[in-house]
Amino acid sequence: MNWAPVIISAKTACLSILVTFFIGILLAHWVVRMRSEKARMLIDGILTLPMVLPPTVMGFFLLFIFGVKRPVGKFILEFFGWKIVFTWWATVIAAVVISLPLMYRSARGAFEQVDQNLIYAGRTLEKSEWWIFWRVIMPAALPGVASGGILAFARGLGEFGATAMLAGNIAGQTQTLPLAIYSEVAAGDMEGAYGYVYILVAISFLVIFLMNYFTLKGTARGKGRKK
Repeated sequence: MNWAPVIISAKTACLSILVTFFIGILLAHWVVRMRSEKARMLIDGILTLPMVLPPTVMGFFLLFIFGVKRPVGKFILEFFGWKIVFTWWATVIAAVVISLPLMYRSARGAFEQVDQNLIYAGRTLEKSEWWIFWRVIMPAALPGVASGGILAFARGLGEFGATAMLAGNIAGQTQTLPLAIYSEVAAGDMEGAYGYVYILVAISFLVIFLMNYFTLKGTARGKGRKK
């Protein structure tokens, strides 16, 4: 079995979750603090859109943005000498865009369930909002945020449509596990496809286990506080 798709998928998922995790929690915190309900609904809809649109549609939008003949892609190519389309970086961008809504929605739900009295207590002590966020809100919302991060990691690992549109299916460069499975099936090599499928299934079970662990941990912590 060729291990290149496994390595490419692992590198893509690890880098994408680092980006998605911090961007997701910051966006969630920003939306939760919005006072305008209309603005909150608008931003929430935009950030959630990649989760409800077909991945191929999001891939089309990304291709429209980062194509070498498009303003953004052309600017990056001319000023930095970087070509995004059909490179490994395209797999990372696709994974980030597709998995970000899961991280954002999970973090937002966790932040909204934080006891407001804890936040008010921090403000009473004249602590900064940044201090309250990292020292009060994040520890209280950590189980939900961690579950969101695990789901986002799994979503980025299993991304297919947007990756195929933006990065292509180049063996040894942009061919991730889902693309490798598709290629093996198209070539009639079912044994090779089974190997990649087993790896993804094993990772999926691990993701479910970790997600349940953090969920149960958060539930136990909540019951402990009530007592």
